Amino acid sequence: MKVKFYCPQWGSALLPYKVFFTRVKEAGFDGVEMSLPFEKKEKSEILHLLKDFELELVAQHWETSHPDPLIHREIYRNHLINLAEANPVFINSQTGKDYFPFEENAALIAIAFQVEKETGIPVIHETHRGKFSFALHITRQYLDKIPRLNIGLDLSHWCNVSESLLADQQDDLEVALGRTRHIHARVGYAEGPQITDPRLPEWEEAVNVHLSAWDKVVSNLIKNGRDCTITPEFGPHPYMLHLPFTQMPVANQWEINVYMKDLLKERYSAGNLG
Repeated sequence: MKVKFYCPQWGSALLPYKVFFTRVKEAGFDGVEMSLPFEKKEKSEILHLLKDFELELVAQHWETSHPDPLIHREIYRNHLINLAEANPVFINSQTGKDYFPFEENAALIAIAFQVEKETGIPVIHETHRGKFSFALHITRQYLDKIPRLNIGLDLSHWCNVSESLLADQQDDLEVALGRTRHIHARVGYAEGPQITDPRLPEWEEAVNVHLSAWDKVVSNLIKNGRDCTITPEFGPHPYMLHLPFTQMPVANQWEINVYMKDLLKERYSAGNLG
């Protein structure tokens, strides 16, 4: 069992790919988590650079947003196929819409299962506001009704949606942690999806709640002989707050994500938990 760390392209999308991948490699990440363009030349450039830098790819889907469910399905499938063609470790998909009924979101999850069957690339579903998995108690309904469904855990969104650190939803949380295959290591709180800086003492409670949940996920994966994949995913503005009138971020996104990677790498070294 290995614990692997992936760097989000989110926040670095304006950098040339070679510059971004150089930074990722030098910082000690195992790979990147990012979407891919449909344009063949650009996509080929990315994949060749990843090979040259010996970086793995977690493919990320987030783009599909059409409000018509039938059109949404077609766009969604095309995105998944485009990502699967790159032979990533897996696809982490922000799936569906929070306002779609269960049947429509379930149809999209079924498409993901079909793409997985056709391509051999696993598809997991990221917990995220605005998607089918926007709230813990709603996600529990999908997990109960779709036994094959696995998730990429971003706990911060559920904290934000519930205006809590989920202390009153522990039964549902335990079920979700048992079905988690990937971690987005960002820390949220009751009023937002991202604390200002995990190194600050005033956020200790929120950080510890997230660490406790991630510990359980890593433990579950170790018991089942699975690799554990983690993307430290503190984001840029507007997740990262700006100082008034300055447009200056209150902290450095890149430094925080490297800090989270180093913190968790030490925490989970040799299978150690905490």
